[in-house]
Amino acid sequence: MINLTSFIGSKKTVGEKISSDKRTRKCVVFLSDFGTVDGAVSAMHAVADDVDETLRLEDLTHEIPQFNIWEASYRLIQALTYWKKGTVFVCVVDPGVGSDRKSVVALTNSGHFIVTPDNGTLTHVAQEIGISAVREIEEATNRLHDSQASYTFHGRDVYAYTAARLASGIISFEEVGPSLDTESIVKLDLSPASISNGEITGNIDILDTRYGSLWSNIPRELVTEAGISYGDLVDVKISHKGCIVFGYPLKLCKNFTEVNMGEPLMYINSLLNVGIALNQGDFASVYHIQTGEGWKIKIKKHL
Repeated sequence: MINLTSFIGSKKTVGEKISSDKRTRKCVVFLSDFGTVDGAVSAMHAVADDVDETLRLEDLTHEIPQFNIWEASYRLIQALTYWKKGTVFVCVVDPGVGSDRKSVVALTNSGHFIVTPDNGTLTHVAQEIGISAVREIEEATNRLHDSQASYTFHGRDVYAYTAARLASGIISFEEVGPSLDTESIVKLDLSPASISNGEITGNIDILDTRYGSLWSNIPRELVTEAGISYGDLVDVKISHKGCIVFGYPLKLCKNFTEVNMGEPLMYINSLLNVGIALNQGDFASVYHIQTGEGWKIKIKKHL
C-alpha cells in the first residue's frame, strides 16, 4: 500500500509538532481559474498556513481561463515534473463544484500528489507520467472545520485543507479516503501523437498565451521520423471537429527571424514539441484557432 510517509515523514495528529525530518517535502503548489482580483487565492493560502505555518506555499498560475479544464490539465503537466517528489498540488478548475463529481487525491508515478475535482484535470498527467493510485477525499474528516454549509468553495474548504494536511504529514495518503480504480478517473479526449505514411497527427494542446503561438503534442522525434529537417517546407493542416481551419505549407525554423515579420512558421518549442507562430504576431488570433478537445493538427513534409 502506498503511503505518503515514503516522501514526507511519519503521520501526525492535529496539534502535534510537525517533524523537521529532512525527508519531509512540506510544499503546496496552487493552480486555479480564480484570478487574483479578489481574496479567493489568499483564502486558500490562509487555510494551508493555519494547518502548518512552516509549509512552503507557491502558485503555479491562477490565470486559467474560467472553467477551462483542458488548460488546467495541460498547465499541470507543463510544470509538475520540475518540482521535487512529494510536492502536493492543488488544482481547482471546477465548474461542477457542489455537484456529485468526486474530489480526489492522485499519486503520480513521479511521486507527486494532486488534489483536485475528478473532472478531467488529471488527463495530461495520466497520459504523460501515469497515476499509480487515487483516493476519494472523505469530507467528513478532511474538510475545514465549520465549512459544511458551504457548497461552492471546495478549493478553500476541502482541497487547500486536505493538501496542507498531506504536505505537513498530519494525515497519510491512505487517510484521505477510499481507494479508487485509477482507470475510473475522468479523462478528456486526448490522443497521443501518431505517424502514418509520413503524416503526423496530434492535438493543439495549448496557446503560448502572451504571444498567440500554438503548442502541439507532436514531439521532435516524430518530426525527425517523418524526414522533416530545419529549413524544409511542411504541409500543415489544423482542424476543429473535422473542419479544416488552416491549411498551408510552413517552413520549419530554428528561430522566428527566419521568416519575415508577420509571416507564419513552424518551430520546436521549449518542451521539444511542434509549435506554430507568427513572427512578432499572434497566430491564434489571426487564424481564429483555439485549443482543447476537437482541435487537431496534421503535418507532413511538403513535396
